[in-house]
Amino acid sequence: MTSPRAVAALLLLFAGSAGAHDTWLLPETFSVAPGAELVFELTSGGEFPALDTAIEPERVARAAYRVAGQVVDIGVLAAAEHSLRVSASLPEAGVATLWLELKPRTVELTPQEVDHYLAEIGASDLVKQRWVASGAKKWREQYTKHAKTFVRVGEPPVSDQSWLRPVGMYLEIVPQSDPTKLATGSEVSVQVLRDGSTVAGFSVGAVREGGGAAQMQKTDPGGTATFRLDAPGRWLIRGTMLRAVPGPDVEWESHFTTLTVAVSGG
Repeated sequence: MTSPRAVAALLLLFAGSAGAHDTWLLPETFSVAPGAELVFELTSGGEFPALDTAIEPERVARAAYRVAGQVVDIGVLAAAEHSLRVSASLPEAGVATLWLELKPRTVELTPQEVDHYLAEIGASDLVKQRWVASGAKKWREQYTKHAKTFVRVGEPPVSDQSWLRPVGMYLEIVPQSDPTKLATGSEVSVQVLRDGSTVAGFSVGAVREGGGAAQMQKTDPGGTATFRLDAPGRWLIRGTMLRAVPGPDVEWESHFTTLTVAVSGG
């Protein structure tokens, strides 16, 4: 169980605006020269991409990057006031994939908070029905966070399609086109994988920095959803998988997954 202070912070996040419960990983820039030292900010917050709630280093289960066919674990984690700072040196040209997973934690929500939460994540009718059938009185949830982003390092080889390869997170969003070459007005398709298998009928959202309503889509039979990125800036693509797991300590289990990308002006 989380400490009372941590639970209070989590409840505030769950009760906030759209995307308040998400955790995302953002690089200081989405394009660097080979060999550059790059800082990434990991945060949970009420308004993407504002830094809000810091993540403690000890909560990290794994942080790593992949570029030019090499996978490197990241060990430089520094706690800041509103984020966890992750540093990595990207030595070779290519599309670098960076990801971070947190250890599971548990939170308790009130019925009112649950109703808001289920609407926000686009929970399935089955989840809502099970919540009602339970008497809608107690909600204890074990949740795990997964975050991913991409950086263009130098001029990647034409043959580099590494962004298509999953990194192995339990719940993962995989872009179907180069995520470092997105321009305003372009469409991006993403595929959602759970433990390596595609997930159909899963709610995925896309929101641009600065707020505004999220675009919400359901994945098709192949686990794919498509969004039109109609404005420049940083975008968050996110989804939450929630299921009932009746037991002595928790009633629900969830996995949150996010992907951040940058869209150029044209």
